[in-house]
Amino acid sequence: MAYTERNGDRVGFTIVGVVNDFHFEDLHLPITPYAFTLNESDNYNYMVAHAKAGELGTVLKSIEASWQKLNPGEPFEYSFLDEEFQKNYQAENRLSTIVGYFTFIAILICCLGLFGLASFNAEQRTKEIGIRKVLGASVGSVAVLVARDFFKLVFIAIVIASPLAWYVMTKWLQGFAYKTQIGWTVFLITTLAALLITLFTVGFQSIKAALMNPVKSLRSE
Repeated sequence: MAYTERNGDRVGFTIVGVVNDFHFEDLHLPITPYAFTLNESDNYNYMVAHAKAGELGTVLKSIEASWQKLNPGEPFEYSFLDEEFQKNYQAENRLSTIVGYFTFIAILICCLGLFGLASFNAEQRTKEIGIRKVLGASVGSVAVLVARDFFKLVFIAIVIASPLAWYVMTKWLQGFAYKTQIGWTVFLITTLAALLITLFTVGFQSIKAALMNPVKSLRSE
């Protein structure tokens, strides 16, 4: 026997079974006690039904007919439990979509900026590249020379941005009762992705500058 307060009165219930803890609210909140009680009155205003995915139309018609017999004064309205539960995370879904769009735009702007800087840098160092090639520098060494400064800037940006990203994500996750931990692999993957994007963006201009005819490069000056 269990007792609880209801409308100021102490009410007793006979416990007929216990189930494992389960989430009946969104994951922002911890699991709290919950009880199923038997409704012995004739006043029904909602019900929960489980049906197979391929039989929804037939099941809904059958439930509606039974509903009208049991409670003709109440309109028959229904919703799907998974959709109702997903509404708890509409804010997170919108935030994820917005962050995704802004991330794509930021990466595109960064690529355009790196490409433009690489082109300008190669043009400004045309004579230097020509002299190095005349003195025996290989294409690979010249390409590395042109791209090296950009990788330094990207690495500095990663060092500055990683702690800020960790702090922001940690504060956001604190809003959930059940959350994951941010591991170092996340930052390793983002670092490799940033370096690869830089390599593809700057590499073209670096190789183009390294393959330039040194005679034409010196004449252009």
